[in-house]
This record gives sequence, C-alpha cells and structure tokens, in this order.
Amino acid sequence: MSLRDFWDSELVWNTVGDWVLALLAFLITFTVVPLLKRYIAARRRRWAEQQVGPPVAIQLATLLVERTRRIFLWAVALYLAASQLEFPPRLTLASRLEHGVQIAIVLIFWFQVGLWAMAAARFAIERRQRAARADPALAGSIEIIFFVVGLVVWTMALLLALDNLGIAIKPLLAGLGIGGIAVALAVQAVLGDLLASMSIALDKPFGIGDALAVDGFVGTVEHIGVKSTRLRSVSGEQIVMSNADVLKSRVRNFGRMSERRSAFELAVTYDTAPEVLRVIPAAVRTIIEAQPKTRFERCNLLTCGPTALQFEIVYFTLTADYQQYANTQQTVLIGILERFRELGVQFATPVLAPTPARAAVGSTPARSS
Repeated sequence: MSLRDFWDSELVWNTVGDWVLALLAFLITFTVVPLLKRYIAARRRRWAEQQVGPPVAIQLATLLVERTRRIFLWAVALYLAASQLEFPPRLTLASRLEHGVQIAIVLIFWFQVGLWAMAAARFAIERRQRAARADPALAGSIEIIFFVVGLVVWTMALLLALDNLGIAIKPLLAGLGIGGIAVALAVQAVLGDLLASMSIALDKPFGIGDALAVDGFVGTVEHIGVKSTRLRSVSGEQIVMSNADVLKSRVRNFGRMSERRSAFELAVTYDTAPEVLRVIPAAVRTIIEAQPKTRFERCNLLTCGPTALQFEIVYFTLTADYQQYANTQQTVLIGILERFRELGVQFATPVLAPTPARAAVGSTPARSS
C-alpha cells in the first residue's frame, strides 16, 4: 500500500480539521470537567464549614457533579471525540471497535446513572432526617430504605442498559418472574423478614434508642437491620429477634412515653377517726403537688376491706425519665409516711390465716372406728 493509499484509507479518511476537533473535544472534556469537580468539592467543604448553603437544587446538582466517576468522564470524552469522526462501515476493524466502544459507553452511562440515583436518594433521606431533627425511628430505618432503593435502582439500571444494547428484556422479565416465584417459595422466611423491615421503615413503630418490651423481653433498640432487630437488655446481653417476629408481637414502646403514671394503695386500720380519714386525701395531694413535674389525679377511700381501709392514690410524673420517676415516687412515699405519723394514722398489717399444719399442732387425731 502506497502512502497516498494509506492517507486515503479509512483510518485517516477524515480531514485534519476533523481530527483536530476530535482531539479538542477529548481534551476539553477530560480536563475542564475534572477541574470543575475539584472546584465544586472545595465549595461544598466550605459550605459545610460555614454551616450555610445555597438552595436545595444547587446543593443536589453539586453533589451529583462530585459523584461523577472518572471512568464516566473518559467515556464522555471518547464519545464526543468519536462523534467528530466518521468511519466507513466497510472497515471491519473500525466497525468492531466502534461496536465495542458503544457497549462500554452504554454500560458506563447506566452505571453512572445508578450512582447519581443513589446519591440523590441519600441526599433526600438525610435532608428529611435533618428536618425531623434526627428522628431516632428514621435513623434506624435509613439502612433498610437504602437497601430497598439500591435494589430497585440497580435492577432498573441493568434492565435499561440491556434494552439499550438491543437485548429483548421481555423474555428476561418473564424468566425472572418465574424464577422469582421459585426463589420466594424457597426463602419465604427471609423475604418475610425483609418485608417486615420495610414495614418498620415505613411505619416507624420504634427507633434506635427506644426501650421496648417484646414477648417478655425488655431492652433498648441498638440496631434495626434488614433481617433482625437487636435489643440490649437491662441485664446486659444482646437480644436478637427477627423482624417478622417483632411485628407479630405486641410491642410496648417505653421510648415514646411523654409521662409516667403511678398508682398505689395504702391500707389504714379501722380505728382511724373519720375526721382523720377526711384529711388524708388533701394531705396526699399537697405532698404530690409539692414535687416538680407532677400532676395529681386522685386520692380516694375506695374499699372497706376485711382487715383495713384501702386508699388508692394516682398521679403522673410529667417526664419519661425513669430515674426522675423513681426519685419522685420515693419522695412522695416518704412524705406520706411522715404526714401519717403526724396525723397518728396506723398502717394495717395483713393477718395471716393459720395453715392446716399449724391448726393441727397440739390436737389429738380422731380415732377411726
């Protein structure tokens, strides 16, 4: 092949201007965009240090630019450079190379779209969490939400990439449907826990840090996972429960309490004077209302029992803190004891009925006939 034939061949079939434009497109894309990424990353760090930021749309746009991978920039630069050139279809090597480049660009493009979608989802969820002032229920369900979002995003990205490559995805979807049914039957327990975790993430019945009572187990939520929820019991050990079992149980969430109710009874003797009995409710009320963050409900003589007069006292501690509730209860009980001594009120003591063994002591057994 002569030099003129090589010059006129398909490899250099484009003009010098076309090659210059392709080179400029490649260089500009692969140099200007990375510099822009670095500038945006520096601006985002400055916004984080100053704790101020631009509008939400600009924050999201800068986040997506920062999450752009270098391999995607390579693909874009190569695509823009190749778009400035023409390769005749009769050149076998060039056509094969062009086909391989197209496949790589499609896969890289949808991979980058998946990364952008995941970054946007994380941005939206974290913004929702900040707006909710770090809601512990939302904090516990973030990983579950990310897992579900990631599963949907990457499945859609894969299917769209296959569709762009000319692969018929309808038979694939049908096969996945049949295979999915078989897999679902085989791992229905795992899928049940996964669906239960999604229910916890959406309904948010409890969050990390909440104190729960589930089927006789009491503990503080440490982790809410895709398959299980982990509690730290009051005695120190970790309790692992599947999410499906948690949702099937009646859960008592002490972490959502806004106040605590205290109800107890006092038994006084029958020889207490009626005028003293009338003073007792007002005296108990004064003692309870003297405590901070309390709301008096009632104090009544409700029962005349066989051995004592039963007073029932009910009040609320206006906080969910158990330590403060216990301190208030202790102060109230000591105050009642002191006041009852001043009034001369005696507490009734339970009378134990004699057991059959005690009744038989000293008796002569009957002689059988």
